[in-house]
Amino acid sequence: MVLESLITPFKAEQRPSKLLLLGASFGSIAIFLSLWIFKSQASLIMVFLTSMAALPLIYNTIKMEEEKDLEGMEEKWLLKEHSKALMSFVFLFIGATIAFSFWYVLLSSDTVSTLFQAQSATINAINSRVTGHLSFSANISFFSKIFLNNVKVLIFCILFSFVYGSGAIFILMWNASVIGTAIGNFIRSELASAAQLIGFDKIAHYFQVISMGLFRYSIHGIPEILAYFVGGLAGGIIGIAVIKHDFGTSKFEHILLDSADLLLLSLGILFIAALLEVFVTPIIF
Repeated sequence: MVLESLITPFKAEQRPSKLLLLGASFGSIAIFLSLWIFKSQASLIMVFLTSMAALPLIYNTIKMEEEKDLEGMEEKWLLKEHSKALMSFVFLFIGATIAFSFWYVLLSSDTVSTLFQAQSATINAINSRVTGHLSFSANISFFSKIFLNNVKVLIFCILFSFVYGSGAIFILMWNASVIGTAIGNFIRSELASAAQLIGFDKIAHYFQVISMGLFRYSIHGIPEILAYFVGGLAGGIIGIAVIKHDFGTSKFEHILLDSADLLLLSLGILFIAALLEVFVTPIIF
């Protein structure tokens, strides 16, 4: 259990930026192991291995957050404490996303087509439903579809966390791989189109393309993923409380109240993320 012992939940909450490197390491190790052992199914195996590496840290962090609920803190202080865990989760996710996009750009075309096969198919299916600039009424309809689809993913995150403890990490790492594929494909395509540039202009354009690729999907991606983590944390807290037989006690009622606040918060963040995706990102890009 080498990966499990690299950092404790307490240290992760105190220094969440460390999880950026940890998430990138988890993703990179998973990529090479999946290519080495399960090459034909690497696109899904790498997500599974990344999730498995992150699982102990996520579970122990959720367990620690559930214990905070039992200390009788006021709700505003509880939400402040939970924000530390959520920040560490987000940094872990961003690290994994950076690793997926980095290797998408760096590896050969044949390897990329095998490694990110399922992710590319998902992106193509999403892009096929979006055609050109839409009218305001069409954008409202598209916003409804985006928001409802995100709510469906949120429900899965809550159920997975409740049933499997921290099972939502698999859904979140799958999203990290899809976003990483989209960013990597954007960077790779733009670099290919700029291949005729020379000298310092070429180097400057490389950095510009990488920044644009990250920024394009971060605008709505980060709040969207944060909402999923908030929902996953709520489901995990309730699940651990049930396992510890707190069900039916006054402490359990307090846990339910805290989880309800987290669920409402996640829905609010999802709403904002959908607004950004439909009305803001297309204007910038």
